[in-house]
This record gives sequence, C-alpha cells and structure tokens, in this order.
Amino acid sequence: MPLPSKSFLTAQESKQKSDDHYHINNPSSDSEATQFSIPVIDLQGLDRLDSPTKRKEIAAKVGEASETWGFFQIINHGIPVGVLEEIKDGLRGFFELDTQVKKELYTRDPCKPVIYNSNFDLYSAPVTNWRDTFMCDVAPNPTKPEDLPQVCRDILVEYSMQVMKLGRLLFELLSEALGLKPSHMNDIDCSEGLVIRGHYYPPCPQPELTMSTSNHADNDFLTILLQEHIGGLQVLHQSKWVDVPVVPGALVVALEIFYRQLISNDRFKSIQHRVLANCVGPRIFVASFFCTGMLPLTKLYGPIKELLSEDNPPKYRETTVTDYVAYFNNKGLSSTSALSNFKL
Repeated sequence: MPLPSKSFLTAQESKQKSDDHYHINNPSSDSEATQFSIPVIDLQGLDRLDSPTKRKEIAAKVGEASETWGFFQIINHGIPVGVLEEIKDGLRGFFELDTQVKKELYTRDPCKPVIYNSNFDLYSAPVTNWRDTFMCDVAPNPTKPEDLPQVCRDILVEYSMQVMKLGRLLFELLSEALGLKPSHMNDIDCSEGLVIRGHYYPPCPQPELTMSTSNHADNDFLTILLQEHIGGLQVLHQSKWVDVPVVPGALVVALEIFYRQLISNDRFKSIQHRVLANCVGPRIFVASFFCTGMLPLTKLYGPIKELLSEDNPPKYRETTVTDYVAYFNNKGLSSTSALSNFKL
C-alpha cells in the first residue's frame, strides 16, 4: 500500500503534532446526532422551460438548506454516474503510482498549476492530517492537458467541464434563493475561478490519533464534493457532529465562509466540517472549489447591497478574495474562523 506523502516528514514529527492536538480536532470520534438528516435536493425537471414553478420550488429548497445547514446533497444533477466513478478511479490511479513518479509533481508553491503534497498548511496548522492531495487549476486559466498526469488526464478535463456547468447553475439557484436575479452571483464572478482537489485517505493504523481532514470551514464561494462509498465526512450542526451519508450518484454542496457569511451578511451561516480517519480504505474525495483567491484580482467583495437595510447594516468590511485567502492560508485549517478578522 503506498504511503501518504507525509512520509516526507519524519514519523516522529507527524505523530507528535497529532498527539498534541488530538483533543482539539476530535471532540467526538462518532456521530452524535443521528436524529438529524442532511437535506437531499432533487434537481430533476430543473431544465424544463415550461415549468417555472418547479424551478421556484427547487430554489426555495436550496435557500432553506443554505440557511439551516449550509450543506446539502443534490441528485439528478446532470453529471453521469459513469463520469463520477471515472474521476474517482482516475485520481486513485494517480495516488497509487510509484512514489518516485509522483514526486515529480510534489510542491508547496500554491502558484503552480498542478500540485501534489500533503497538508498545504503543514507549517502553520496545529495538526497534521492523514491525507495526500492532488490539485489542478481549471478556470479561468486551465491547466494545460499535457501537464496533467496521464493516468487521469482525460477524465479531469471532462469532469472539469461538467462541474463548471453545474456550479453556474447552483449559483443561479442561490441567487434566486436570496431574492436576486438568477445571474447575480455569476455576474460578480463567483463562478470565474475553479480548482479541483483530489484527497487520498490511506488506511490509518491509529485513527484515534489524527483526522483525515480536521474540522474547518473552507475559504471559497462554493464547494461541490464527491465522496467515496466508505464515507467519513461529518458536519457540525447544532453543536453536534452529523454524518453526511453516501447517496449513490449524489454530490455534496457546501456553501463556504466567503459566500455564506460575508456576501450574504450572515443570512447564511458558515458551518464546520471534517473527515474522520479510519483503518478502512483507501478513500478518494474529489472537491471542486469555486474561488479566485489565487488570481491577482483587485475586485472587492462585501455584503450584497441589495440585501442591506437600516435594520440589516453591513457586518463585514469589503476585501479581495486574494487577501482573504492569504489570511486563511497563513492561519491554516482550524476551527477558528478567518472571517472574524473582517468584521466591522
């Protein structure tokens, strides 16, 4: 079984960080809220031009799930099941290549179009997570196909196109859920940037000492997540960790801090999530992040003006995505939100 790229660390360093911070990142090793159920939204019929009522119903469900959970699953989303399986298999094929082959892509430079490493925040976060990560840029400056690993090149290109289309649709529904015109989020470039990350979680011999991904909220606008059948993803809802069940053919949608709180002015609340480590595996998670943080853009984002009033004044100062992401990355993955730094 290939070792995770934390083998680039000493085993002693990795274990010490995990031991020191286990209680911070593992308040409970099991789900505590079996009475809760993550919303599952069926997008079937959304593309019917003769059924505006159906679209309103779906947008309303998206809005409700965004306000109460911030996480929901979607089915009948338009991406074929075969494509979902192929992207998992393709990325698994990369991670299970010989270590010497993968090392050619190993880097900690966030500006590289293709990145392979373990723990982007290794030197800033309080804990080392048990995972390897592959990342590539999709938009607005897509990675050249010849720079992608051959074992997953074709499916990365295909999956990227499918996710970009789905993301733009979700931003339309989210805009409508806020009472805005459907194109609002796309018009302010929420869907302009897209990065795909594949996370590889090998079996962990001592899962009680670490996490596959420690609890955090991401720094992008929107995340579309495909999880392996083994599962392990949890969200923090009403102070309890809730399992996100694996629904065949479904994708998990997470509204992240930058969108949910800063832009909506706290109408949508951010939510912590994590991935448990276990001795089963390996597991593949494919996360598609809509974010422009790695681009040298000067566009300012703040609470949407159409949502503000005398009774609902802005709660956050305007900032560029670049500055927000830089602060987030320097802080590292943790349960402490980066958003507090931008409150008025």
